[in-house]
Parts: sequence; C-alpha cells; structure tokens
Amino acid sequence: MQTATSNNYLTHTAWFDDVLKEHDVILCYTSALEYLGLFTGYINEKSIDVYSKGKGIYENICYHLVDDFDGIDFVRFGNILCTSVNQTFNDMMSKYGTAEEDTIDEQSLIEGLSNYYFLNNKSFDGLYINSENRERFEILREWALDYHNY
Repeated sequence: MQTATSNNYLTHTAWFDDVLKEHDVILCYTSALEYLGLFTGYINEKSIDVYSKGKGIYENICYHLVDDFDGIDFVRFGNILCTSVNQTFNDMMSKYGTAEEDTIDEQSLIEGLSNYYFLNNKSFDGLYINSENRERFEILREWALDYHNY
C-alpha cells in the first residue's frame, strides 16, 4: 500500500504534514532537507525518508529502523519531527564509504549545503560536522560553493 505522493499537494511540507501526522517517526535525509527548506525537492516525488522504531505499512516510505530516538537530534514542527540541520547533514555524509553509499541523494545534499551557506550570509558557521565526516565535508563544501554557478 502507498501513501499519497507529493503531486497531490501544493508543497512538500503539506505532503509530509498530511501523510505523517499520526506516525511516530522523524523525517530524515532528503526529506528532512526538504522540510527544513534547504532543498526544493523533486516534481512528483513519491518517497519519504524517516527514522522509525518499527517497520511501517507504506511501500513509499523508507523506514530507517532505530531502537529509539534518544541519539537523534531533531526539531518539532507541530506534529512533525524532523532531524536538525546538523543531524541531517552528518547522517547523509556518514553513508559515504559504506554499503549504503548509493542511497544518498547527492543532489539534495549539495544543494542543501549550498543553500545553508547562502542563507547564513555566505558562511558555514553554525554547522557542526562530526570529525568522521570532515574530509567528505571539505569535498562537498567546494561543490556546494560552486553549485549556483551552473
């Protein structure tokens, strides 16, 4: 069974609000970047990424299973939980060099970093990158700085 998709809504935020309002999940990865306003999203998007304590019933929600939400830094927007900016970027960068590397939407990650930079007066100040992600961040940082030049 599938939930509604983004083409049924005017914004991705409205889509997430409606689909996830009764679920005990935290938006993560590209979906979090969309909700945080750092990535515009894709037209006719069908998939939502969430951290969840259990497997859900919807085929188009990617449930990233966790034992609990204690180690996840998140923010609340009404009934919606979403990983924080720092958590989102670190989570995505931590997938590089792992078996899950191909699950990272690099387009959203680079655009998200670029938008963060410009929304913060051309600065990455305030962004905390975990030590294990610093090397990857330095590479992506350069791509993000150049992103809007194309």
